[in-house]
Amino acid sequence: MSPLIEITDGGLYDPEVILIDVRAGADAHQRYLAGHLPHAIFATLDDDLASKPTDPAYGGRHPLPALEDFAATLTRWGVTPHSHVIVYDDKFAAMGGARLWWMLRAIGHKNVQVLNGGLKAAIDAGIELSTDDYQPKPTAGYPVPAEYKGMADIKEVANAAESVARMVIDVRENARYLGRIEPLDLVAGHIPGAINLFYAKNLGEDGKYLSPEELAELYQDTIGDIKPEDVIVHCGSGVTACHTLLGMASADITEPKLYVGSWSEWSRRGMPIATENK
Repeated sequence: MSPLIEITDGGLYDPEVILIDVRAGADAHQRYLAGHLPHAIFATLDDDLASKPTDPAYGGRHPLPALEDFAATLTRWGVTPHSHVIVYDDKFAAMGGARLWWMLRAIGHKNVQVLNGGLKAAIDAGIELSTDDYQPKPTAGYPVPAEYKGMADIKEVANAAESVARMVIDVRENARYLGRIEPLDLVAGHIPGAINLFYAKNLGEDGKYLSPEELAELYQDTIGDIKPEDVIVHCGSGVTACHTLLGMASADITEPKLYVGSWSEWSRRGMPIATENK
């Protein structure tokens, strides 16, 4: 199954499909009610795809929910291990859509896709949006997974950043990577040894992902001969990094890891920090 699905794909409207609309921000529910795909379940980044951070120095600003909590959320949404789940958001998958895709894949859920272009693709295609508050039907309990697979912790990231055989990719915008600005975290800069590949480079002018061939070329130019399983991707808090992991999967690069804590954890732990000036 391709990790991306187009708005023109008839399978998107299969009544057996579980469609999930992920929003972020204080006005998330209001934006959802202003227009979403019919029968799309409302989800939020902060409430459904992350736990409340007690200390961002340990887990970052968007730590993953406990496995039993995520299983309970999937149960509430009516998702079973065999469900075909399609996810989208209103930020071209960068603020929750790709994160939910990654989380499902990380617990072994195979039948999950992301709508290429997100809500904008639906609007551009003339899809009539719904303004109802769609309520899913809960199902039997989703089994609590054993683990989230495909993660790297801060120690592994530190070792990888110092190794010529491994690579750490920072997908934040270049100004944040260079330490010129830092709108969200306490310290500006980047992990020494990490390279910068802004996640928006995954997209074309229409807000959709580049073709698998174009994405493969982009990532190949970045990682060179390094094996995909030796690549770790991070961002500010483990959300937009999933956008690049989704793009990599679309290009059939399937083994890179996610550093969930990302810069929000690293910058609070007294770890070394690099900027354009040092």
